[in-house]
Amino acid sequence: MKQANELKSIAVFCGSSQGTNKQYRDQACELGRFLAEEGIEIIYGGAKVGLMGHLAKGALAAQGDITGVIPGFLKEKEIAHDQLTRLIQVESMHERKQRMHELSDGVIALPGGYGTLEEFFETLTWGQLGLHRKPVALLNINGFYDPLKQLTDSMVREGFLNPVNRQMLIISSDITELIKQMKEQPVPLSDKWTNQKQW
Repeated sequence: MKQANELKSIAVFCGSSQGTNKQYRDQACELGRFLAEEGIEIIYGGAKVGLMGHLAKGALAAQGDITGVIPGFLKEKEIAHDQLTRLIQVESMHERKQRMHELSDGVIALPGGYGTLEEFFETLTWGQLGLHRKPVALLNINGFYDPLKQLTDSMVREGFLNPVNRQMLIISSDITELIKQMKEQPVPLSDKWTNQKQW
C-alpha cells in the first residue's frame, strides 16, 4: 500500500538545554540515528548543545544528512555545530522557522522550553489554517507532553478546537511508531471555519 506522506526530510524542534533526565538525551540521539538509517534528512536548529546536539550526534554517527538553520545572533550563544552536512545562517528567528518549513516534509518536536513550543505551535497553526498538509508530531519522551495532550483534548471539549484539527497532532512515545504514523496517517483537511456550530 502506498504511504500517505512521503518523508524525505523532517524538521526537528528541540531544546538547546538537555534536560535533567538522561532519557531525553538518549532518545534525541536515537531519533537522529533512526532518521539517518531511514534515509530521512534532518532539518534542525543547527546547535551542538542540548538535545539539538544529541540529535546531531546520533545522525552523524549513522552518516545521515543533517542540515542546521541558525540565526546569526544565536550562532555563538547556541554554539553552531561545525560538522553538519549543511549549516544555513539566516537573519531572524522567523526566517529560521520559514526555512526549516520550506526544507522539510514533516515536523517532530522533542521536549524543550518556550522556543521549542513556539516553533512547534506556529507550524501546527499553519497546518490548521490550511497553509500546508505536512504531518506534525510530538515524541512524547518520559510522558513529557502528557499535559499538552490533556490540554488539547480540553480545547476540543470546551469548543476552542475543532476535532479535525486535534487529529492533525500525532503523539507517540515510540520513535518507530511515530514515524510510521507520520508516513501512513493522512493529514486531515483543515476545517477551522467550516461547520463551526457542530463543535
